[in-house]
Amino acid sequence: MSTVTAPVIAWITLLCLADCSLISHQLDDAAPTEVEFHSLDFKNVLYWKQPHAVVHNLKYFVQHKVYGDKEWTNTERCQGIKLLHCDLSQETSDPREWYYARVQSLSAEGHSSWVISSRFHPHWDTSFSPPKIQPSVTGQTIKVRIRPPRTPLEGPKGTKLRVTKLQKLLFRIYLMHNGVEEEVLETDSCSKELVMPRLRPKTTYCLQAMTLSPHTGRRSARSSSTCISTH
Repeated sequence: MSTVTAPVIAWITLLCLADCSLISHQLDDAAPTEVEFHSLDFKNVLYWKQPHAVVHNLKYFVQHKVYGDKEWTNTERCQGIKLLHCDLSQETSDPREWYYARVQSLSAEGHSSWVISSRFHPHWDTSFSPPKIQPSVTGQTIKVRIRPPRTPLEGPKGTKLRVTKLQKLLFRIYLMHNGVEEEVLETDSCSKELVMPRLRPKTTYCLQAMTLSPHTGRRSARSSSTCISTH
């Protein structure tokens, strides 16, 4: 009966280690990159990019957790997907919490390592859309009805919550004539209407709106212009 000598055993061990190292390197090459949250009006979506290596038929798996929790939770609708994003709005719906998410890819060689996002806080990290505005005119007075953006989250009655239910905001209204700003007014999120009296008669004014967060300093882009003429 032949025996395996120590040098042979050592050689076999080195081959196994080299093989395992090669497989591990291949799997790391298949890992997703740039895993990060993007949030608009509390619609919190996790995005990532394809791995640097060219790997075909990749599927992705997403998990999330609240900062401080030990266990990760599978994001059920984002298991084995081919998309490069996952909507985590429901899983990250408390604007006071900090969250993490992570993504893993699956290729023919196996699962890659997990790639974790930066810590995400909806209150501080979300951006906002401009409000919708609906002007009306009475004589030389323009009244502007302000409608804040809505979140993807539902309230008790099944309607989408307005962003002002989750964060205190300001709305800025720009009044323009012939492309020149004539007035800039601000109102808080408690006010649904803004009044602009004593304007010039028979004059066309255009209005734009912007959302501002006094807590974070974030501001939306301006809305498109809505124009109306006084009597």
